Amino acid sequence: MTVRIVMADDMDLALEGMRAILRQHDSFQVTGAYLLLSEMLQALVELRPNVILVGDKIEPGLDVLALVERIQQAAPRARIVILSNLSDGLIVQELFTVGAAGYLYKNDPLSLCLVEAIQTVMRGRPYLSPTANSEYLLAMQSERAGWQLDAEAREILRQMARGYRPQEIALRRNVPVRRVYSVCERLRRRFGAETNIQLIALAATEGFLF
Repeated sequence: MTVRIVMADDMDLALEGMRAILRQHDSFQVTGAYLLLSEMLQALVELRPNVILVGDKIEPGLDVLALVERIQQAAPRARIVILSNLSDGLIVQELFTVGAAGYLYKNDPLSLCLVEAIQTVMRGRPYLSPTANSEYLLAMQSERAGWQLDAEAREILRQMARGYRPQEIALRRNVPVRRVYSVCERLRRRFGAETNIQLIALAATEGFLF
């Protein structure tokens, strides 16, 4: 079986490196490589890839969880493998929850991991590169695990970063203010922050704020 692969990343070198690795395997066919998310999304319906390899920074202003959700809408049958410079195990957990099939930490040797990742997700199993796997196992043992960073939490986080107070966020979202306070508390726990200022700084580091 030929595995149809689409790649997208914000760096030419990353695309060329992956292409060089994959062309050594006759069972893999790279049907598209893109520097822009919009161009890839337009092509997905026609290309119908089995696997999509995508860098988490391909779209400025879009967090990695929203990125996976966007790609799934365009290619619901494809296995999505995220490539990232972040190795936070909680991000891995949340990506699996929204439907990602694999996670490659870019500092792990792609020459060894990339082919294995594709073969693993094509068997219907999740794949983590070695560093990502270690961080994931550690995260699952921590008290920060167990709550998902869902769309509501991400939007409240963005509004906090814009300077809105909980009362203002509640009015804008038409929800009780106690709900906003509860989400804020969970957000601080998720990012290991003691204050909202620290929370915003940590969330920005992980790519959830721009």
